[in-house]
Amino acid sequence: MNIARLLCVLTAATVLAGLRAGPATGQPNYDENKVPDYTLPDPLVMQDGRPVTTAEMWRRERRPEILWLFEEHVYGKPLPAPPKLRFEVFDRAGDALGGTATRRQVRVHFAEGDGAPTMDILIYLPNDAGGPVPLFVGLNFYGNHTIHTDSAIRLSDKWMRPSKPFAIVDNRATEASRGRSERWPVELILSRGYGLATVYCGDLSPDTADRFDHEVIRLFYEPGQTEPAPDQGRTIAAWAWGLSRAMDYFETDEAIDHRRVAVMGHSRLGKTSLWAGAQDERFALVISNNSGCGGAALSRRRFGETVGRINTVFPHWFCDNFKQYNGNEDDLPVDQHMLIALMAPRPVYVASAVEDRWADPRGEFLAAQGADPVYRLLGTDGMAAEEMPPVDRPVTSRIGYHIRSGGHAVLEYDWLRFIEFADQHVE
Repeated sequence: MNIARLLCVLTAATVLAGLRAGPATGQPNYDENKVPDYTLPDPLVMQDGRPVTTAEMWRRERRPEILWLFEEHVYGKPLPAPPKLRFEVFDRAGDALGGTATRRQVRVHFAEGDGAPTMDILIYLPNDAGGPVPLFVGLNFYGNHTIHTDSAIRLSDKWMRPSKPFAIVDNRATEASRGRSERWPVELILSRGYGLATVYCGDLSPDTADRFDHEVIRLFYEPGQTEPAPDQGRTIAAWAWGLSRAMDYFETDEAIDHRRVAVMGHSRLGKTSLWAGAQDERFALVISNNSGCGGAALSRRRFGETVGRINTVFPHWFCDNFKQYNGNEDDLPVDQHMLIALMAPRPVYVASAVEDRWADPRGEFLAAQGADPVYRLLGTDGMAAEEMPPVDRPVTSRIGYHIRSGGHAVLEYDWLRFIEFADQHVE
């Protein structure tokens, strides 16, 4: 049985342990002395060798070139905006969470007809805001109903990966799964004056290679096409696309300050938040939490999870072209510091954890640091730290970073740092 199929039968905890220790593509390197010598592509040098010397040249030439390189070699070409997009607000309650919040649930219809894909956005806004509310938005792993015990949240009816902690039975959510996620401190976020919006990632594309229906991707197939082309986006592209469709809705809602929306993601969804923020400059702040390989960590370091391993275990995440760099990272025309640079001059925050060596915390810091020259060229500060900061001592410059105690998770500590960073940088 291959590893992709194991993902469909093991619990989430077992999968995570297996991925960190299993031998699918050799034992992972956790020794800094074994990190190979590498040279990073310069974000301020064009592919034809011309230096980028002005902000205009970055915006007009280099930024589109880097974006295209990521599309062609890593994430795949982005999906177009749907020709027909319809928002159905099926729940609007002003007395949610004991009267402290307004709850909205919005179904986004991507096409007409029975069986056309949809996604549900769950939104909480503080009732004492006094005006349009800035917002955090992010995808969740097991349905909107898992982020809070609020019984009014619609129970997802989409396919889900098996998970005992999330009470998934026959690949479907159950009432027992309500409020099972500890990653979304709703009341804390609202108490600080922000709203929260979230979407189940499986509304857009199921997270498994064994049941890769492509969901929204198939809306844009050519006649007779059954699989994405080698340079077309797959699951991460679909997830990022969905975040932009949520932003389309936010622009129509007068209670939301759509000019102050922060997109946040954890782990594979942190890779997604970075790719969404790189493509869609409407996001005012981009946050990556423990995103690792294919997210904020430098691929060339080959530390923890590698390009070869991620493409073997999760062949549905990236475009097929990315697989030619399995064990061949030095030939990639980009690395992840250039992805972070695509956020410039907008604020971006990268978060790591000491025990999450699989995600290569040092590689995440170095990638954030490597984006600094682009921010400086555009007239803002970049990464203030010249060396990796001490544990639990965040860097709060325009490129923010922290490495905290603990492992692969989203903790209240992380959210407090994200909120403080938004307070400082999102005006």
